Amino acid sequence: MSLGAFSVSLAVTDLAKSKEFYQALGFEAFGGTEEHNYLIMKQGDTLIGLFQGMFDGAMLTFNPGWSQSATNIDPFEDVRAIKARLIEQGIAVSQEQGAEDGPASFMVTDPDGYPILIDQHR
Repeated sequence: MSLGAFSVSLAVTDLAKSKEFYQALGFEAFGGTEEHNYLIMKQGDTLIGLFQGMFDGAMLTFNPGWSQSATNIDPFEDVRAIKARLIEQGIAVSQEQGAEDGPASFMVTDPDGYPILIDQHR
């Protein structure tokens, strides 16, 4: 199973301060917009999502069909196929979004309570 691009998504209280902090660590703004209250910061192949007012805490995020540079990977395993596989293995899914094809997402929670978002954008 290939889950695509990986990032850590962080709920931040002040997007501008968080952006400045991660820039000091060598990250650059790669995606998102401050006007929409989120930024994707990148350093090499490392991605950190900064999200203000969208969710609580931190989560792991995977983007099927995308590389670490947000370019399309073909072929790729569709998010719905990944979800079906996990359900077959007895893993509970939640917060399912999307239609029969195209962009969709769902969440799972690891045994220690860490949320994992599987979020397909294409």
